[in-house]
Amino acid sequence: MSTTSSAIESVLVENRVFPPSADFAAKARISGMAQYQALCDEAERDYEGYWARLARENVVWTKPFTQVLDQSNPPFYKWFADGELNASANCLDKHMGTPVENKTAIIFEADGGEVTKVSYKELLARVSQFANALKARGVKKGDRVLIYMPMTIEGVVAMQACARIGATHSVVFGGFSAKAVQERIVDVGASLVITSNYQMRGGKELPLKAIVDDALALGGCEAVKTVLVYERTATACNMVAGRDITFTEALAGQSTECAPEAVNAEHPLFILYTSGSTGKPKGVQHATGGYVLWARQTFEWTFDLKDSDVFWCTADIGWITGHSYVAYGPLAAGATQIVFEGVPTFPNAGRFWQMIERHKCSVFYTAPTAIRSLIKAADSDSGVHPKNWDLSSLRVLGSVGEPINPEAWMWYYKNVGGERCPIVDTFWQTENGGHMITPLPGATPLVPGSCTLPLPGITAAIVDESGNDMPNGAGGILVVKKPWPSMIRNIWGDPERFKKSYFPEELKGYYLAGDGAVRSEDRGYFRITGRIDDVLNVSGHRMGTMEIESALVAKTDLVAEAAVVGRPDDLTGEAICAFVVLKRGKPTGEEAKQIANELRNWVAKEIGPIAKPKDIRFGDNLPKTRSGKIMRRLLRSLAKGEAITQDTSTLENPAILDQLAETN
Repeated sequence: MSTTSSAIESVLVENRVFPPSADFAAKARISGMAQYQALCDEAERDYEGYWARLARENVVWTKPFTQVLDQSNPPFYKWFADGELNASANCLDKHMGTPVENKTAIIFEADGGEVTKVSYKELLARVSQFANALKARGVKKGDRVLIYMPMTIEGVVAMQACARIGATHSVVFGGFSAKAVQERIVDVGASLVITSNYQMRGGKELPLKAIVDDALALGGCEAVKTVLVYERTATACNMVAGRDITFTEALAGQSTECAPEAVNAEHPLFILYTSGSTGKPKGVQHATGGYVLWARQTFEWTFDLKDSDVFWCTADIGWITGHSYVAYGPLAAGATQIVFEGVPTFPNAGRFWQMIERHKCSVFYTAPTAIRSLIKAADSDSGVHPKNWDLSSLRVLGSVGEPINPEAWMWYYKNVGGERCPIVDTFWQTENGGHMITPLPGATPLVPGSCTLPLPGITAAIVDESGNDMPNGAGGILVVKKPWPSMIRNIWGDPERFKKSYFPEELKGYYLAGDGAVRSEDRGYFRITGRIDDVLNVSGHRMGTMEIESALVAKTDLVAEAAVVGRPDDLTGEAICAFVVLKRGKPTGEEAKQIANELRNWVAKEIGPIAKPKDIRFGDNLPKTRSGKIMRRLLRSLAKGEAITQDTSTLENPAILDQLAETN
């Protein structure tokens, strides 16, 4: 362990390596490590020239830029600031008059299994018509529009239509509460809300419009003059005269042609709210030019895009992954993609595999949480195991949202990818706009649990609390040393919080990712060890929660999923508290104590006695949002014995909190 105070012990050792096959590498966009290194060298030699080349090759400009990077007012960096473009035109108009115009843009599968396909030409007409409907309601360039929609073609159309007229959209995930929606409407200053009467999830109708009504009734939303309502189901909802209007009414008589509005490259394309440590959401502001560039470039590089690919990102448009790799990146690249309304377990846990077979999906991008839940389902019911479907169309697999533990990685590789599909374990965040550290499938030898190396031009590093570089093998704080085009531009309305949160003075002006990481001694590969606020300090030993979780899940005969948090402890400073889901029912009484001891001994064997959880609690599941994200802040409260006072309206399974409050 390093003697610096910020060193994080890395105790997880992974020696398995999976190089790309010669055949895959030969056909890849980036073929082999020499080509990857050549791009890195280009960026190192001429940083601005490198980004300028990519911007000219990947983006259609209505007014070409002459200035690449403006560093006159750090950390408020500007990219391509005298250039002009339109994001929607870069996704749709540019394909007109090419073979792509008649290509399928979106294959939409509804919750109930109904399939709708839309071509690029048809999508452009729908976006243009919706843009005209927005203009007819008084929306203009610079206005903010809040979108609270289900995962449908209409949700993507709404985002693209806002971009088309230069309005800034703010998408709120359809599982958030009325209070959360109201806070975002007020903070962003929205003048119009786009929603749906209901959304379909797991065979159930869930209200959206009613939640918007409750949000607006909470006050402070007087700027909202119009609510556009998509009639997803035939069930009626409350409609306020003079304010609410259905899509059908709004689109009636609107032209299917709408010229895209040119905006400055730094114009805010969208504001997306992400959780803050203070509890107040942060409105992450992204600029049009740099974001469009990196969404397209990373999409093509990371997934090794081919014209024939059928891409499927399972993320909701309410999150950054659904922005970059559903609403913008695939369309900018002219790809065919699947958009799915439902959940992976309805009508059964074979839904993902059935859809891959049905639509001949070739690139599949999902979250470790989904993978782990499907492992558990396959172990308990062989009828939903991926082996029961033809997954031979797959050629690239992806992971996003959190680090993927090695055992889940191996299951994904063997059972879904048939040991032939590279897995791109992508590290990035809402604030990054696109992938930052990820394998390239035709170049990078893969190591389970590692996101491997930064993309060319991304100057990721691991430093101590003073911004000094840490040696390979010693953990520390993940930073990015140079600005890049798709980076966060500001926190909406709070520049001081932006500087304090992401560019603390003690880190030499580097961008602070908020994660701990370590680089392997042999390859210099990055592995994310968890949020730096999820670093435990047990008897003076700093350990990332991710490593302990990985050790627990590596007990493959017993554990399906685990989440680890810390709680204050008089003796050791912090104690480790593990919340565990078994591959069988929740144990009670003496059996629970026996299994808890077995798991403690297992962790001691895998990592060392210092990493043994003091508390182990069992549940049938973990507290998750409807998108599958584990709500660790609730687990921290449970570990401390605190009453749950935070908003739990986004939980898929709120009753699970009572289970997990029980100690063994």
